[in-house]
Amino acid sequence: MDKFEAMAIFIEVVDKGSMSGAARKLNMPLPTLSRKLGELEADLGTKLLLRTTRRLELTDAGADYFQASKRIMEQVSEADRAAAGEYVKPKGELMIAGSLAFGRIHLLPVITAYLAQHPDVDVRLALSDSRHDVIAEHIDVAVRIGRLANNNLKATKIGDIRWVVVASPSFLDAYGTPATPDDLATRPCIGVDHNNLSTSWNFRFPGFSTTQGVAVRSRLAPSSAEAAVDAAIAGVGLTQVLHYQAAKAIAAGELRVVLADYEAEALPLSLVYAAQGMLPLKTRSFLDFAAPRLRQSIRFD
Repeated sequence: MDKFEAMAIFIEVVDKGSMSGAARKLNMPLPTLSRKLGELEADLGTKLLLRTTRRLELTDAGADYFQASKRIMEQVSEADRAAAGEYVKPKGELMIAGSLAFGRIHLLPVITAYLAQHPDVDVRLALSDSRHDVIAEHIDVAVRIGRLANNNLKATKIGDIRWVVVASPSFLDAYGTPATPDDLATRPCIGVDHNNLSTSWNFRFPGFSTTQGVAVRSRLAPSSAEAAVDAAIAGVGLTQVLHYQAAKAIAAGELRVVLADYEAEALPLSLVYAAQGMLPLKTRSFLDFAAPRLRQSIRFD
């Protein structure tokens, strides 16, 4: 029995929550995977997993062995990277993740500039508006907009992203510029159909230390901020988005920012990465390269 292979299989089964999921990820026949797990348990003389009809559950011994196995496999991985020179010269593959719009507007130009200077590094870029699991998806660096809750991650703060309410000049000429958030009740709005932004927008009012929700009537509620910005340019209504999502239209005069004195608290922008083990040089070099450039980039948003 190959102990390292068996440990890797066990880790994958726990991470995926099922043997079938792990078998697909490892491209291994399910009977083979099950046999190797059985051999590992027989070699250890204890049960690691309880197999029920619905799910797999770790035994107490399995939970301890899982943590120990992960530490060992991480140390082996670090030894491999060191031997391959990843701690001497940036090389290998970087997995980077970010949101769709921010990734395309701000992150991609930084990555292309980084690649030009580091010919031995390749990048896989995962762009999605769903939050990536940095550890489970083996992501080296992720751009995170919002508060950080995972204590297993380290973060390099880049800056803050403003919330803005925008509308086209023609819309404001027709309906008037709102003076306070309460004026939104009498004006058509475009709410992003995500996180309640189609029914309520947040603002900070004088005398209040926290944001307050203001109900809005959305004449249109697309599922993306980009579509909401396009609709606002077309004069459908006002919309509330993150500043970078409307920055190009604002700079071109297609949209104007209103209610600036009531803007909700800005969201922190960070580069996050796993806190465990020594960082490969490719990861550290990208963080050092990207952080100042992203700070510069969002200054103009």
